[in-house]
Amino acid sequence: MLQLIRVIDELPAGFDALLAEARAGGVRNMDLLVEQWASGEQRFESGGLFAAFVGGELAGVGGVSADPAMAAMRMRRLYVRPRFRRGGVGRALAAAMMQQGFEGAEVLTVNARASEAAPSFWEALGFQPVSEPGYTHRLTRGG
Repeated sequence: MLQLIRVIDELPAGFDALLAEARAGGVRNMDLLVEQWASGEQRFESGGLFAAFVGGELAGVGGVSADPAMAAMRMRRLYVRPRFRRGGVGRALAAAMMQQGFEGAEVLTVNARASEAAPSFWEALGFQPVSEPGYTHRLTRGG
């Protein structure tokens, strides 16, 4: 069973294992999450950080925050542990992020350069590729 929670005060239980798997796979965005969370630089106050649990085990995380470059909300730090991929965890996290994002702005952005699979994942959710500095895809409410 999939459970989504909003992360408020501290990174979720099981985050160390998720971080280790991300590092082993060459994914740096979880290290950035840890650094920015610890420093207070990015605590997702303007949006939200979400954690997905499957059978009580942390399966993935993802956040949304204000995009300082434009009047938009930015999808950030989405990561799903390899053994939980292709099971709806990423889509569930993205849906929560998008819902929260649209509460704050009419436009959502994402930088989908983190992996080869990221562009097609976001495009399947309706995001359109763009050629903009700082992000690769954009989604406008209703479009």
